[in-house]
Amino acid sequence: MPLGLAALDGLFAAFDDLRAALDGNDAAAIEAASIKVSTAAAAARAIGAWRSEPDVVARLNRLLPLIDAARVRTNVLADYTSQRLAILTSNGARNAPLTYGRR
Repeated sequence: MPLGLAALDGLFAAFDDLRAALDGNDAAAIEAASIKVSTAAAAARAIGAWRSEPDVVARLNRLLPLIDAARVRTNVLADYTSQRLAILTSNGARNAPLTYGRR
């Protein structure tokens, strides 16, 4: 197996871990999976001649849907979090008593 294919196998595994972490509710697992993706991407990027190998290019093209799915999941989760924060902020401003009042 060429070195580029081995690096892409690591990238596939890292994105699979990221997908699983994004489906859960554990921020630490998401961060750990993100670091794993970053490390695997750096390892794949370090392979200099991977662009000239057709097998590596084909496997990289099969990886693109996983990358896009992770991007979409990340955007959905960020939007959901933003909406929840807006709701909490709105409700907190109306319902929470002020800690320090003016006289």
